[in-house]
Amino acid sequence: MQVNEQETIIQGTPGSPGIAFGPVHVEARGFSAPDVYEISKDEIPVEQERFRQAMEKTKTELDQLRHHIEKLSGEEEGKIFDAHLMVLEDRTLLDRVNQAIVERRQNSEYAFYAVMQNFLEAMRRTNDSYLKERAADIDDVSQRVLRNFQHDDDRHKNNRPDHQHILVAYDLSPSDTASIDRKHVLGFATEQGSVNSHTAILARSLGIPAIVGLEGSVIDIQTLSDCILDGYTGKLILNPSAETVRIYQENSEQKKRARKELEKLREEKTTTTDGHRITLSANIEFTNELPLVKESGAEGVGLFRTEFYLLEGREMPGEIEQARVYTEVAESTRPNQAIIRTLDAGGDKIPAEPLAHPEPNPFLGWRGIRVSLTRKALFKEQLRAILRASAHGKLGIMFPMISGLREVLAAKEVVKRSMDELHKENIPFDPKIEIGVMIEIPSAAMMAGEIAREVDFFSIGTNDLIQYTVAVDRVNHYVAHLYKPTHPAVIRLMDITVRGAKDNGIWTGVCGEMAGDLAITPLLVGLGIDELSVSTYKLPSIKKAVRSLSQSECSEMMKEILRARSSPDIAALSENMAQLSYPELLD
Repeated sequence: MQVNEQETIIQGTPGSPGIAFGPVHVEARGFSAPDVYEISKDEIPVEQERFRQAMEKTKTELDQLRHHIEKLSGEEEGKIFDAHLMVLEDRTLLDRVNQAIVERRQNSEYAFYAVMQNFLEAMRRTNDSYLKERAADIDDVSQRVLRNFQHDDDRHKNNRPDHQHILVAYDLSPSDTASIDRKHVLGFATEQGSVNSHTAILARSLGIPAIVGLEGSVIDIQTLSDCILDGYTGKLILNPSAETVRIYQENSEQKKRARKELEKLREEKTTTTDGHRITLSANIEFTNELPLVKESGAEGVGLFRTEFYLLEGREMPGEIEQARVYTEVAESTRPNQAIIRTLDAGGDKIPAEPLAHPEPNPFLGWRGIRVSLTRKALFKEQLRAILRASAHGKLGIMFPMISGLREVLAAKEVVKRSMDELHKENIPFDPKIEIGVMIEIPSAAMMAGEIAREVDFFSIGTNDLIQYTVAVDRVNHYVAHLYKPTHPAVIRLMDITVRGAKDNGIWTGVCGEMAGDLAITPLLVGLGIDELSVSTYKLPSIKKAVRSLSQSECSEMMKEILRARSSPDIAALSENMAQLSYPELLD
């Protein structure tokens, strides 16, 4: 940390590019404290009744959730909520909260919050592993109870500020990031996380400036402090001087002008200088991003992630509701294609459902197509919804986390059964809908030739392909420096994938972070990638980069890259060509 008079610079890791100016709002570790206000002696029974009602409502919710999970997964999985219900029925806890309302003369939700925080802090400090594990259950049920307090006066609701601000937090989950209100949150900074975490990836996708890895600094930051967040360098500048503000405002305006120049290419085709055509598509999470797809000049959607839509609510939407959403995507992108990725839960994304026992290594566990093939009723429901929507536009279906041919065949069989059912029900769909797979596990890349005979396209998910190839958990800051997109093994696996696709007459796209990395664009063009799918924010600069490159020169460069023995050597070759071709984009 550097200090210059009142100005304080905290250095983190750049998470998502952009510059934001505004007051800070700090969210401490754990669930947020509700508003606190004083009550009169006469109001004590009213507050105690509000507490009782919140507890009862939470019990009802958990009972319903347990029955839902038991119906989907069996009685054993439903038992995960037993610990939550025990907390709600703990007589000591109930007495302590009611007593706190009397003694503190404060609103019931704050009394509950204070009691629970004391419990949690004591449990976090213990050496007993069982108690430490139960702290997570208590934390979760506490948040549920706080959400269920009812107010007659909206002034006491617990919300983030309704003014524009920069959010500073201990950590944000991917779902937290996905649900950020862009009208009010100008950018965010977290203590935890790495540049390769799904939270950072989402921030880049949504165009939210972000910093990660502030490491222990949040406790020293005061809410409402003036702040500049520099997502390019990872600097969080508190109480910036007038000169610092002036410099950053000029920098921000310069970048806005450069962006407007790029947007002039919106209607142009993404073609190299020697006439090689590449499809440039958009990655999206939500239907409210569809207007941005058109505005950015994208040729359709290369990746519509469905996990946030499917898992953010208390219940997974049914076939008809899903079909409505997928139809909106199909109609909005018509005549271009929109590729719907089936549920990709687990890892550092949203879990598919609560588990009775936490997975010891979720990245190597129950995620992606593995979830779908063990929950075939839900899988078929999603497939039928996609097929229904395919009658309204050009859609594609894509399966995530494929490790081999058997999973592809099993998933295709569910598609076939879904088609047969819809046909018998006289429900229209596109019988020639394209089916593809994500190549993100080395075993799938090595089997690319065989898999290509069974599908219509590949999309290389570079984020996971890198982490599984070099055995690096991309969200673990201890080993994040080993996560190398240009590792020779990663590039060779991508080359095997592209050649396997071409030998069998199908196309290959890239939808991971590498697709939006300007320094790596020459490498991808040289590999012979047919489609790049990136965030709408990055799309204009990637279009400019591709239009500045010669495909034949990139192919010649690839011969040298495939002989290279180290990540820095490969990176240097691609970066040098990028520097020669579009230096103005590489600042």
